[in-house]
Amino acid sequence: MRLSLYRTDTHRRHFIAIGVLAALAGVSLGAPAQAAGPAPKTAKARKILVLGDSLSAEYGLKRGRGWVALLEQQLKADKMPVSVINASISGDTTSGGRARLGALLTQHRPTHVIIELGGNDALRGLPLELTRDNLTFMTQLAQNAGAKVLLIGMQVPPNYGKDYGERFAALFASVAKARRAALVPFLLKGIAEDDATRMFQADRIHPKEEAHPLMLANVWPELKKIL
Repeated sequence: MRLSLYRTDTHRRHFIAIGVLAALAGVSLGAPAQAAGPAPKTAKARKILVLGDSLSAEYGLKRGRGWVALLEQQLKADKMPVSVINASISGDTTSGGRARLGALLTQHRPTHVIIELGGNDALRGLPLELTRDNLTFMTQLAQNAGAKVLLIGMQVPPNYGKDYGERFAALFASVAKARRAALVPFLLKGIAEDDATRMFQADRIHPKEEAHPLMLANVWPELKKIL
């Protein structure tokens, strides 16, 4: 009988100890445990990747004076927590951008991609279909990576011929419509129409520093819509 009482008392103390520990851990004995709800999703930090040529790479300018640097200032002024990566290279073509974009998407994982390429394709006399194919490929690649795309259009001087000029300008809108991407029809609107000696550097190809705020003014309204 003493052995039975000892066992009963031991079992009672053991059960009480488990109950205390369970209470401390916030677990109710005899009731099924409830699974914790899913953790709240946090918004992905917005990041803009600019893939461009000399017009975006501050060719002939002091660092920090180009339209991409001005874009960073605009974002800060508007208190928009968006980072900007400028991956522009002077002289780059749509083929060069196509070759580089995949690695850039993997490295930076941007939420937005601005594609400012095509001008050097025209200067080199490359086939329009090649330019169109490259722009389409880059736009789709960025979209497949989860980024929103803004295409920046360009135009060529009148000496290229009316037919070529119209077809070149139209291909940007065509790609944007087909891929449902945002579009800036002409980066140099309000600049190229002006006296080239006033708004452009000595080569009459690259805009002066004072033209870059106007370039940003052309980009910002369309970019802001998709941020």
